[in-house]
Amino acid sequence: MSEELDLNKIREKITVLDQKLLELFAQRRALTLNVAKSKAHQIRPVRDQQREQELLVRLITEGKKLGLDAHYVTSIFQTIIEDSVLNQQAYLQQLANPNIQVPTVSVAFLGDKGSYSYLACHKYFSRRAEKIIETGCQSFGEIMQLVEAGHVDYGMLPIENTSSGSINEVYDILQHTNLSIVGEITRPIEHCLLTSVNTSLDKIKTIYAHGQPFSQCSNFLDKQQGIRIEYCDSTADAMARVYELQDETVAVIGSEEGGQLYKLHALEKAIANQAENHTRFILVSRKPVEVAEQIPAKTTLILATGQNPGALVECLLVLKNNGINMCKLESRPIQGRPWEEMFYLDVEANLKSLTLQDTLRELTVITNFIKVLGCYPIEHISPTKVPGSALADA
Repeated sequence: MSEELDLNKIREKITVLDQKLLELFAQRRALTLNVAKSKAHQIRPVRDQQREQELLVRLITEGKKLGLDAHYVTSIFQTIIEDSVLNQQAYLQQLANPNIQVPTVSVAFLGDKGSYSYLACHKYFSRRAEKIIETGCQSFGEIMQLVEAGHVDYGMLPIENTSSGSINEVYDILQHTNLSIVGEITRPIEHCLLTSVNTSLDKIKTIYAHGQPFSQCSNFLDKQQGIRIEYCDSTADAMARVYELQDETVAVIGSEEGGQLYKLHALEKAIANQAENHTRFILVSRKPVEVAEQIPAKTTLILATGQNPGALVECLLVLKNNGINMCKLESRPIQGRPWEEMFYLDVEANLKSLTLQDTLRELTVITNFIKVLGCYPIEHISPTKVPGSALADA
């Protein structure tokens, strides 16, 4: 009994410390907001990776004195740094776009609550809005139509996945819209096999899922015998169906986080072909946004070249000669014009920069068609690298 009482006391102390840690995290976040305010007037970049690296090295050294593992310290403070950078970017974007500062936003996305697009919406707007009005859709086209008609403020669209590649249907829709890409977010996709009741893998006879999860989990599915595949319009639809059935022979492929919204539990985890499986989403709206100069920006454009040899190479050389990094190139057929391609390019540059403006003028001369789909902040925050010597010494 005394041991149990001692354990309770220890847990009480841990609870008190956890509360203090939360308060300290909140204080630190408030200070980083003050840093953003100072950078707003000085036009200094949000990130200073040399300072971040020096900070981590110092913390690793101090952590060693306290008996803390270097990788443990690094992991914690890389997360803190990422949060700081994203919060500063969100603040600076609000200053750059005062006309869109509203506490409530409306967003259309594929599926319903629990879908990967739903989770991406909530993650993206967690720093940008107090309330989200959600509109689930059955197709990408429906999402675009709702935004174009002004029924919702934004549309969230998956654009590419590290396992299954580009989502061609979205690229094709972007050819025919006047909407602008105003944001992006990359989310880890952690596919699980979810069920509504306690069961075992050998009892599963039917698996429901959207087409993308099926393709991303093909290796796992190929190993299963006698299982019927049922395609659904979205992951959320699939999860809702499995919940309603309450059948030990059916399962759904989805995220554990999304499944919890439907009272589903994970029968099998990490079933995707690739351990590192991420989907990049883009956010579209009727009006473009201004990207603050302190924030790394990405610009997406589409262009069509002539059918002469080397036409695309000539365009890429313009980017190279102007020192602009291209991080994505995708080709799609132009509807109604057999054997002609439309090229989608993502470049790491702010549309307001003179360099990119000059580049676009040069490209206009040598292309048949060119259009900017949007300029928006780069959301992915690469972890600050720590010298190997610092980790080894610690």
